[in-house]
Amino acid sequence: MRALVTGWFGFLHGEATAGDVGAAAAVSAALDEAGVPHDIGRSPNTLIDGPVLDDLSPGDYDHLVFVCGPAHGQQVRDLHARFAHCHRTAVGVSVVDPGDEAVRGFHSVFPRDGATSSPRPDLAAAAPCGPDMPVVGVIRAPDQPEYGDRREHADVHAELALWLTAKNCARVPLDTRLDVSEWGHCATYRQFDALVRRVDLVVTTRLHGLVLALRNGVPAVAVDPVAGGAKVGAQARALGWPAAAVRDRSHEPSVFRDRLDALWDWCLSPAARTRAGWAAATARERSPLIDDLLASPVGADAPAGAQGRPSTVPTARA
Repeated sequence: MRALVTGWFGFLHGEATAGDVGAAAAVSAALDEAGVPHDIGRSPNTLIDGPVLDDLSPGDYDHLVFVCGPAHGQQVRDLHARFAHCHRTAVGVSVVDPGDEAVRGFHSVFPRDGATSSPRPDLAAAAPCGPDMPVVGVIRAPDQPEYGDRREHADVHAELALWLTAKNCARVPLDTRLDVSEWGHCATYRQFDALVRRVDLVVTTRLHGLVLALRNGVPAVAVDPVAGGAKVGAQARALGWPAAAVRDRSHEPSVFRDRLDALWDWCLSPAARTRAGWAAATARERSPLIDDLLASPVGADAPAGAQGRPSTVPTARA
């Protein structure tokens, strides 16, 4: 006897969710414990340890176990036809219409919910827990036309996307733009601080992505999207932060990825967390820019003793 475990995550034009795949992992673990040989049939777009469903020979299996999601639709009905010789079981599914051929095609149905059954806990709740992994906040700069032909934002972001996709981490898109009316954005900078403090690492092409990560003690891989480097790299130098990179168009893409890999590894080390704490303390000190401001005509009428320290930087700007 050999069983095939699949679900909506197995269909090329289906959808893989963390819940569906977690439910399949729970079923797989139970079958392992029971000594039932099995495979998990996946779509080519899903990262699961198992063969691609469309490439399998149905004759290699005696049982089909369909896991999670709605027992509904043409793709489920097609699965019945393809594995007609198998004993077909649905487990942890939602039964929307008990008369649907997608439901009636199973020999056994053990639903999580439906019109004729009491709800039961979803299988994903019992999915085996894996090892911890880093949570990475990703902050991308918008196009910055002020840099003219030097801006490489599209190419840099495309390379970063490929690089990040290959990393085994939980990626969280973050946006420093504040909005009081849109729930998908923070409304205050303190809200953003609370958010960024909860990630392990920030990858950013934005100046304030770097600054706000470091001010909260979070290591950051800072990538300057401007050819030759501009404000992101300059800010890394100002804060004494070594994990900064600029893409060199004359190098092979692998050279850039190797540099990013090295910065990634360092940023996840205890040494980087310590250095980020030091950078946070430095960033929270009063900026020399404040001293420049208070030493300028703007601060000339301040009460005695309120002015900043004399600036060593000329106040006249070219």
